[in-house]
Amino acid sequence: MFSKIKSFLKHNLRLLERGHITKWSLYAVAAIIMYVTMLSNVIPESLNISLYSRANHDIASPITIENKKATEEARSKAAQIEGKYVYRDEVLQGQVDNLNDLFSGIEEVKKPEGNQNDSKTNVEQLKELRTLLSASMAEDISDDTLRPLLEAELTQMSLIKELTLSEVMEVMTDKVSIDNLEQAQSDVETRLSITSLPKDQKQAMITVAQQAIVPNYFLDPELTEQSRQEAIESVQPVMIREGQIIVEEGMIINREVMDNLRLAGLLDDGFDPIPYIGLALLVLLLTGYLYYFVQDLEDRIRTKNTNLFIIVLVFFSTLLVLKLSSLLGKIELPGIAYIVPAALGSMLIKMLFNEQIAIASSLLFAVCAGVFFNGEITGPMNASLSFYVLMSSLSGVFFLGRRNLRSNILKAGLLVSLINMLAVAILLMLKNGQYGGGEIGYHMIFAFLSGFLSSVLTLGLMPFFEAGFRIVSATRLIELSSPNHPLLRKILVETPGTYHHSVMVANLSEAACEAIGANGLLARVGAYYHDIGKTKRPHFFIENQMNMENPHDKIAPHLSKTIIISHATDGAEMLRKYRLPKEIVDIAEQHHGTTLLKYFYYKALEFTDHGIPETDFRYPGPKAQTKEAAVVGIADCIEAAVRSMQKPSPDQIETLVKKIITERLEDGQFDECDLSIRELDIVAKTILETLNGIFHSRIEYPTELKKKVTS
Repeated sequence: MFSKIKSFLKHNLRLLERGHITKWSLYAVAAIIMYVTMLSNVIPESLNISLYSRANHDIASPITIENKKATEEARSKAAQIEGKYVYRDEVLQGQVDNLNDLFSGIEEVKKPEGNQNDSKTNVEQLKELRTLLSASMAEDISDDTLRPLLEAELTQMSLIKELTLSEVMEVMTDKVSIDNLEQAQSDVETRLSITSLPKDQKQAMITVAQQAIVPNYFLDPELTEQSRQEAIESVQPVMIREGQIIVEEGMIINREVMDNLRLAGLLDDGFDPIPYIGLALLVLLLTGYLYYFVQDLEDRIRTKNTNLFIIVLVFFSTLLVLKLSSLLGKIELPGIAYIVPAALGSMLIKMLFNEQIAIASSLLFAVCAGVFFNGEITGPMNASLSFYVLMSSLSGVFFLGRRNLRSNILKAGLLVSLINMLAVAILLMLKNGQYGGGEIGYHMIFAFLSGFLSSVLTLGLMPFFEAGFRIVSATRLIELSSPNHPLLRKILVETPGTYHHSVMVANLSEAACEAIGANGLLARVGAYYHDIGKTKRPHFFIENQMNMENPHDKIAPHLSKTIIISHATDGAEMLRKYRLPKEIVDIAEQHHGTTLLKYFYYKALEFTDHGIPETDFRYPGPKAQTKEAAVVGIADCIEAAVRSMQKPSPDQIETLVKKIITERLEDGQFDECDLSIRELDIVAKTILETLNGIFHSRIEYPTELKKKVTS
């Protein structure tokens, strides 16, 4: 069974790498998987019931929807309100101003002009007074009313003015509408009639006061309409709430109940495409979300299509497990749903890729789980299970740690179990329900088993992905770093000098890669194997020449060049033969890039008068394709150079490190990897710090002190 799955994965991997399977088809597959698995959970439930039949069981609404007919009826009743009136105090002020203008005009025209004998006639006074009045007042007041006022004496005129203004202000301070205007004017006439003024002046005063009293309380159409709208808006929509019991067991189904059932979508009235469209939009959103995060997944070892195919397989496996777990809800055990291995998908993706995509996937799994487990609720999604799956998935990602060790999976599973139990406790307390000890015990047991199952399934599925896609996980790298591996033992036994050199390069490479955010563990293991090719001809490499002559002194430079250069290709062939991961093979093949063997190149020039192309003495490459391969190449060159120095000082080491990196940069050895100048500077500083720790100077004691110490 395992071999069939492995061959299937290898076949599809070849298709992916050759580009026969496009990324859009993989996204389509992911979308189809999500749609198909969630489809059964969104198909609306329909009831075959007839009018005036009796309900066999309670029927609850699966959605929240407005009963528009009932809402309109309630709003129509609320709109039947009385008209709204408004009091305008500016009307009183305007009338007072008009009266003041009238009395001021009378005083003005009655003033004598210089000589007493030049007094104006009554007709002239009337004519002049009308020119001083406003157009409306001049039109409303007749000459018969004005004449007695012009003839009144000063004291009488003062009394008339005071009484008129007082009565008008008193009356119009209250609300005067068109309906009570005549009554107000009549009341004024009654009160002013008791004054002791002459009859014609009294009548003129009454007439002026009555004409000054006008309506100041009006029907306001805008305010009335606004009040009507406010009354309408204050009516809350009549809603059929999600979970609301529409029909109780034994109830007769009348027309109103039938309408409510139809609104809730519970009647079998034909195909309704809306839920299917809604699910399609949800899947489209989740697929777009997946696309956004996978786009940032950079990997020179595998194509993006291969990475996406792995993610699709993880999604399929996880969604299948979630779907099957949701079917356990039919078992009548409290909290059985919490046994779902919620952290499985996120833990797998964290082990296979990185934390960022694992966190993003946790959100997607939580949404899908909310749909899968909606059987016991009336809504489209189970928010409680979504929260539970999200907390479980995120805790699985965080507790695995940065190094993604396989030994951490079971420990992470235990911690996930504890978080699951905490999440369940939170949900139970937020619901504020009355739970017995047995129910709480079941909930906690299933939550604990969830974390355990997640870790077990993760451990069980990891080998399929590692073998089928040649994935180099942290666990695989740690296994390869064991000294008991046949190739490492071969290096140790046959080339002990190379082994020591490789260990030193591994220390430098790991520290530098960790400093720039690259895979330090991959660099360390790659450094262990990068010179495996030297085991073919160990004595041609200086670190393995123990108390013997250098064989390169007796052979031609071209032959020496061939032997030295071949160790990279020989090493790559040996690693492929032992089926080591491609990442390790690439480091062995690329760590020298296309650098020049300067010593043998210049030595060859001494034996010829003709020029020799540099390409004849360069490594065949390829140049470093990844940060890890580039850093191993830098560390390899620096370690060998520093080891050849006699008592290197920190300044000498620093000069050498900067020189080697600068030469490689100018030679274009980093052109095909994404190492930046800033990262190269960090690599230089990190390697320098590590070397200073290794080749630190010992304190030399003075001669006298040495004697005391040795005595």
